[in-house]
Amino acid sequence: MLKFTKQEYQSRVQNVKEKMEERGIEVLLVTNPANMNYLTGYNAWSFYVHQMVVVMLNEEEPLWIGRFMDAIAARKTAWLNHDNILAYSDDYVQSYEKHPMDYVSDVLKERAQDKKKIAVEMDNYYFTAQCYESLKQGLPNAEFVDARGLVNWVKIIKSDMEIEFMKRAGKIMEKGMGDVIDYLNVGVRKCDMAAEIYRSFTSGTEEFGGDYAAIVPLMPTGVDAGACHLTWTDEKYKDGDIVIFELAGCYQRYHSPMSRTISLGKPSKKLEETVKITIEGLNKVLDFIKPGVTAEEAEAVWADNLKKYGLFKESRIGYSTGLNYPPDWGEHTVSVRPGDKTVLQPNMTLHIIPGMYYEDFGVEISEAIHITETGAETLANFPRKLFIK
Repeated sequence: MLKFTKQEYQSRVQNVKEKMEERGIEVLLVTNPANMNYLTGYNAWSFYVHQMVVVMLNEEEPLWIGRFMDAIAARKTAWLNHDNILAYSDDYVQSYEKHPMDYVSDVLKERAQDKKKIAVEMDNYYFTAQCYESLKQGLPNAEFVDARGLVNWVKIIKSDMEIEFMKRAGKIMEKGMGDVIDYLNVGVRKCDMAAEIYRSFTSGTEEFGGDYAAIVPLMPTGVDAGACHLTWTDEKYKDGDIVIFELAGCYQRYHSPMSRTISLGKPSKKLEETVKITIEGLNKVLDFIKPGVTAEEAEAVWADNLKKYGLFKESRIGYSTGLNYPPDWGEHTVSVRPGDKTVLQPNMTLHIIPGMYYEDFGVEISEAIHITETGAETLANFPRKLFIK
């Protein structure tokens, strides 16, 4: 079930080891499921229990450690030798008597890794305070350091096959957004709209079946359209509603996000003008982006365009995206905003989303892009405009 060659996975591990050596890290405990997938291929909905991939400088191959029943999925999806797939028994799960990190500590002791410099992904949804406390108690002779972002920054440069997966996600995005806008109408319940989104994006295209996206459909509406992270209710769409969809095509866990704004009925002058400004600024940013420019320089193009209209946007206008699991398709590396001096490079993939958010309405028109040797290309091709129904 491997999605990439064994050699590609081994190259990824080697790149991570080089970063570990730069930081003086001897053992890396990877608990972010996207990073686990990136290094081993492991792919299952098991991140609600504790699991990890252990990378050791003095061991050629990583370890996968997780729940006993999930070891079956690890043997089927990961490239690892089965001897390096280790499982704790079910009585560790949600127990007040012992913790899965106690098992991890025992594994590291058995492999003489317990007195080394051990790095953990501190700022990570899946690594809890109790994980950290249990590891410190179980490994009193280890030196613990933060590995926040270490694997994330390695995987920010995609391989050609990863880019191909994201382009396939882009094809799913194109079809899905078209289906969604066609289905949208006055009188449709928002929950039924959400169901249509899941139907279309999961079925994908004839060539490429869809995967579940790392974020649920975001679909703020009407006077709440400026509240960009609202989902849905059982209310019906009304004439005059502004509807925003922020969605993502997903293929083998690789994402191609996109936002579009729709007016049910004749749009207001304010909405039309805001859409015009948003598209104008987005186009300028996309034309500007190329290898060698920085994230903050790209944002400045947007900000300078807004100044012409006496406007200002506080939040960032983009971020790195790609391989991920709930609750986010962002990679937690590049942010396109002032102060981010990251130099953009070929085969980075970003979601450029210059949304304009107000108390009584909002506009989102965004593009996921692949940075090529000469500039930026969109992962999906879909009309960049205000849709009116």
